[in-house]
Amino acid sequence: MFSLGAIDPDLYKATQDDSETNFPEDHLGRVWFALEYQREAERLLVSLIKIKNLPSRTPGSSNACDPFVKIFLLPDERRFVQSKFKRKTTNPKFDESFVFQVSYKALQTRTLRLTVYDVDRHKKHRTLGNVLYPFKDFDYDDGQKIVMWKDLEEKSIMETSDLGEVQFSLTYNNHLERLTVVVLRARGIKKLAGMPAVDTCARVTLMNSNHVLKTKKTNVVTNSSDPLYNESFNFKLSPTQLDTSSLSVAILQVTPGDEGSERQVGRVVVGPFMYARGKELEHWTEMVNNQKDMVKRWHALTQ
Repeated sequence: MFSLGAIDPDLYKATQDDSETNFPEDHLGRVWFALEYQREAERLLVSLIKIKNLPSRTPGSSNACDPFVKIFLLPDERRFVQSKFKRKTTNPKFDESFVFQVSYKALQTRTLRLTVYDVDRHKKHRTLGNVLYPFKDFDYDDGQKIVMWKDLEEKSIMETSDLGEVQFSLTYNNHLERLTVVVLRARGIKKLAGMPAVDTCARVTLMNSNHVLKTKKTNVVTNSSDPLYNESFNFKLSPTQLDTSSLSVAILQVTPGDEGSERQVGRVVVGPFMYARGKELEHWTEMVNNQKDMVKRWHALTQ
């Protein structure tokens, strides 16, 4: 997997028809790219051409955006290729091409992800959106370039969960060596069998190298499938522990009374690559890269 540098200018000319520029409301951006698979060499060529209509940090300004793109071949999120940085533009032109070495059989199980970031003047990275292209849909002629565009979406993977979802924010202050977790709300929580009602709380557990450092709980919210918690917790965490720590947020259903029982509905684990993947890894990484900023995300609960 490596960069090829500049792409063929004739490929770029093929995308000069800008008739596809009717952008919907709350649009995050539109990415033009090309794919080519060379079956004999087992090489996938991904050409990043341009992006239009990225959101600006300053409303009404077309130059308050400094974007770049990371390209992944999922489910592998450890390795990626990265475009050059473009300064002061919401309509960047990249003209870059990259190669992934992958067999055709393996390609059928992979998904291309292009994640677009903006870098502000404090060098903080903000995720603008993602494009997903599953290769099970890839219809190609050997050696032929297929040029296409897709709109950016906020979610990296369209996740659904029968267990429900939880929303929380992460803030890390390296000077105070403090991790702040705000458990905001959950939604779609169903009553577990044998429980009298949907009475829930959230349990937040900070771990380091699989050892529990501290656990905290919210108050119980009664009789709600979409509980609002809005509680904040602080944890002591040194910068040297960021790469070896993880955070679990679990939703529990409880029964009332002094001897009430608790049953876990589901949980989410966020952390570095050692403990998390996908959206959960992204949430942790964005927190580390944007220290002192509140980074808020929804996550699907898993068992």
